[in-house]
Amino acid sequence: MAASRVLLLLSGRPMSPSFAQSVCRLLGAGPGLGPWPTHCGLKQGQLVLSNGPFPGASTTLPLQQLRARGAELPTNRGVDLGVAVILQSSDQTVLLTRRTNTLSLSPNLWVPPGGHVELDEELLDGGLRELWEESGLQLPQDQFSWVPLGLWESAYPPRLSWGLPKYHHIILYLLVVSQESQQQLQGRIQPNPNEVNAFMWLGPDVAAAVATTEDGTETSRHLPQELPPSILIVELEEDGGARPLALPVSTLLRTTPTTAEGKERVSSGTKFALRLWLQHLGRVCPVIRRHS
Repeated sequence: MAASRVLLLLSGRPMSPSFAQSVCRLLGAGPGLGPWPTHCGLKQGQLVLSNGPFPGASTTLPLQQLRARGAELPTNRGVDLGVAVILQSSDQTVLLTRRTNTLSLSPNLWVPPGGHVELDEELLDGGLRELWEESGLQLPQDQFSWVPLGLWESAYPPRLSWGLPKYHHIILYLLVVSQESQQQLQGRIQPNPNEVNAFMWLGPDVAAAVATTEDGTETSRHLPQELPPSILIVELEEDGGARPLALPVSTLLRTTPTTAEGKERVSSGTKFALRLWLQHLGRVCPVIRRHS
């Protein structure tokens, strides 16, 4: 069973949220559209979150949620901690990987490299380890900078129509800015075929279109005229080789289906992270209009 890796400070009192509890709601963040500013820090292997300042808080980050609601969930499990790396090249593209369709958690989804943080790891170390394990990339210490982008609360499966959630995470997205170009980084990529079956580099224009397709928002049925109809990805082959492939941009604009169809798409948390990345670049993300 997963141990709780997230600690909340509620009215100054520490509390470990159970699997069944929404961290956003416990912090008083909902209801609302979000994201909500959240004070956070890392202490003894736990991510400490609070809606107010506290000793040891290192930063304030936006917190957003995608949680299944109305389900009777186990209470003897805790909320786990994950980290994901938004790796930006010097020419302002970011790396996304497609999870293999044999994985039990989020198969066939486009996500940044990431995974669980070990108990004795710093958050950056955990992110860089996951980046290396999934993509084969090791970044020279003096050739990158980094900054935390935001927090995402998620459950999987993301819809009750798929079944009861089996995983509950708080994911910390870290922006790691490399001094190397996309071409230089790509020349060293060696994806782990047990976890990744394709990768691509996403530029700001396509990323902005993808970011507007958050679940529960109004999206256009037609691609904006300035967008290309497809984007180049690298797909792994069964013999261990790799081949370039044109992926329709419309595939990246899909939202979460009502049933577990396993359709290829960008995860909702990744779309949230892409919006934060665009804000970091100083670009205005298209207005997201939610259904009333």
